[in-house]
Amino acid sequence: MKTALTYDDIQLVPAFSNINSRQNIKLHTMLSERYGLLNPIVASPMDTVCEFEMAYKMAELGGVGCIHRFMSIGKQCEIIEKLHTAIHHETIVEPSIAEAWGVMYDDWHAEIKHVPIMAAIGVQENDKVRARALVLAGANVLLIDVAHGHHQNMLDMIHWCVTQDDFQHVDIIAGNIATAEAAESLQAYGAHGLRVGIGGGSLCTTRIKTGFGVPNVTSLEDIAKVANVPIMADGGLRTSGDISKALAVGADNVMLGSLLAGTDEAPGQIVETPKGLYKRYRGSASLETKVTHGQAARNVEGEATTIPYKGGVKFIINGLLDGVKSALSYAGASDLKTYNPDYVVVTNAGQNEAKPHLL
Repeated sequence: MKTALTYDDIQLVPAFSNINSRQNIKLHTMLSERYGLLNPIVASPMDTVCEFEMAYKMAELGGVGCIHRFMSIGKQCEIIEKLHTAIHHETIVEPSIAEAWGVMYDDWHAEIKHVPIMAAIGVQENDKVRARALVLAGANVLLIDVAHGHHQNMLDMIHWCVTQDDFQHVDIIAGNIATAEAAESLQAYGAHGLRVGIGGGSLCTTRIKTGFGVPNVTSLEDIAKVANVPIMADGGLRTSGDISKALAVGADNVMLGSLLAGTDEAPGQIVETPKGLYKRYRGSASLETKVTHGQAARNVEGEATTIPYKGGVKFIINGLLDGVKSALSYAGASDLKTYNPDYVVVTNAGQNEAKPHLL
């Protein structure tokens, strides 16, 4: 029987390094086949994580936010159109970042000069209407956002998207998946990116409700062996160390939910309680999400909660990226292309040793 690993089960092995300054480390990476990022952070398409404010700030910082689909087509398109206008007609980033965008695409895909504008769709017939409207509004990356991506409905939606004449500039990211077989299937139908991770989200109950799911390190490793498009690690990422491990074992970028929730840019009101300030955070398959958006109250595979208010997301992102840059310095890597550290599997004692154990 195969043993499957997740982030706490491994530690990366330090290597010789000649990195003089972590500030010189570059985190350029690919989001999909034709669209890149200045850093590997993607804001999750959850209704308590990413709408206009989060996506705008993520673009400003060099990442990307995926506009969630738990709203009307009109409202989602309004956000995408607003993003398209802001990103293409305003200087939303400081000159050094703007210059880096140009370097990014010169380094990777010189023919692509556009910042990714990303939105989520589903796999129902009405999602074809949603997809077409989003592309007209300015979206150039569509995430087909379902819990079990290795499904005929997913293949049909990928095929429909990639065969539309007016979608030729649009990249399709498909998921979620957990196996190499699923990756091969989605790629064969034309997916330009793969979203990997089933049952690992902080509020996800899929593994409890159904018993299905594969620990994330093993999922990423298996899929990386067959993938010829960028891989997005989704779920189970709690620290910059987890992000560093995901990038080490096969991910090109990571999707974050709980780490970005509770910030100023995340949708929702700040709630004042005797214990402090909080914001709401809920899983996309939670009962609260389904009821809020008028969906049938069945197939519930998520929870909802409140989390402490965190302030501006910029400080969260910068802290995470500092940790990832430190990881690259321990590996002797100046960029993500050359970042390929070994890892060891650790025992429970090793996991305890890895944490501050005096406190």
